[in-house]
Amino acid sequence: MAQTAAAIGQVPFTWEGTDRAGKKVKGKIVAANETAVRQELRRQGVTPKRVRKQSMLFRKQGKVKTADIAIFSRQLATMMTAGIPLVQSFDIVGAGHENPAMQKLIFAIKADVEGGSSLADALAKHPLHFDDLFVSLVAAGEQAGALETLLDKIATYKEKTEAIKKKIKKALFYPAAVVVVAVVVTVILMLYVIPEFESLFKGFGADLPAFTRMVIDVSKFVQSTGWLILLLFVGGVIAFLQAKKRNRGVQHFVDRAMLRIPIIGMILNKSAIARYARTLSTTFAAGVPLVEALDSVAGACGNIVYETAVKKMRDEVATGQRLQRAMENTDLFPNMVNQMIAVGEESGSLDAMSAKVADFYEEEVDNAVDSMSSLLEPLIMAILGVLVGGLVIAMYLPIFKMGSVV
Repeated sequence: MAQTAAAIGQVPFTWEGTDRAGKKVKGKIVAANETAVRQELRRQGVTPKRVRKQSMLFRKQGKVKTADIAIFSRQLATMMTAGIPLVQSFDIVGAGHENPAMQKLIFAIKADVEGGSSLADALAKHPLHFDDLFVSLVAAGEQAGALETLLDKIATYKEKTEAIKKKIKKALFYPAAVVVVAVVVTVILMLYVIPEFESLFKGFGADLPAFTRMVIDVSKFVQSTGWLILLLFVGGVIAFLQAKKRNRGVQHFVDRAMLRIPIIGMILNKSAIARYARTLSTTFAAGVPLVEALDSVAGACGNIVYETAVKKMRDEVATGQRLQRAMENTDLFPNMVNQMIAVGEESGSLDAMSAKVADFYEEEVDNAVDSMSSLLEPLIMAILGVLVGGLVIAMYLPIFKMGSVV
């Protein structure tokens, strides 16, 4: 498959042809136009038979995701470790990427590097995708002449953090999805099924059981004010999300409350500790001074409670306090973590001990998510059974009552 350099504004083409041995080959290439595609293919010894511009109508434009950045980091690290020059690595990685947005980002970085910018400066122009930690680690690698080593560490860090994010999303998604389904089913029953039973019961000429009467009253309330409730709910959610995004106090309250939720709070705590330890290990191993490393660590914890605590730890360490003592003062880290960090400080292997803490808590998060899923499944099924079964029983109680009278 042929691959070629591409710049911003170029478009993808699919091609078919024959190589020097007469074997049929095909692939994708990014170029400015069809003529450029044919010229590049001939340069590579391929005789083009058919060149077609890839349709943009059915092609997903997409957006750059954090998972794309993690994959890009690993690919770039692998290319450079194999001895491939940086610019050529961008060509190979960019031309082979299926996400047009990520492809555009890669070639934009490549263009800056070709123009004389350092890789760190080129990445810094895209702060939405490459945070300060990423940029500072790349800068450290360039200054030390060990860019491929630092890229490998960054790739490992990104892969680990993405894995733990997916575990947290998995832990939160399942119960949330079931709750949404339960609400939708209940609303459908209230709006369409229960009114039919109510019209049937009017012909009975007898008093309805209290439970049935209550369910019918709730159904009438939902029918009359359902849209208002929905609007208020949606408005409340939007207002809450905006307040959480813009108000640090609200964000602090929500994050602290999340940490106290049974089971889920335990997972979030372990996740924050794992990310803290993983980021600390990566930055310290890259030669970043501890006080500066804690700045990056604070933003990588994923929870404002831990972020605030790490910034306080940074101030204490800057005044000469040991990291282990500063961690103890926060009352957030288990004794085992504090002791392992203390051992790392005393032995001069803080990065290695932090990595061990991260490995342990990442495994703990994985096990906790699996355990929670096993516990929640029967619990949620029981709740759904009580909810839907209760509505069904409420509707059939009058029929049972009439049958017993007959």
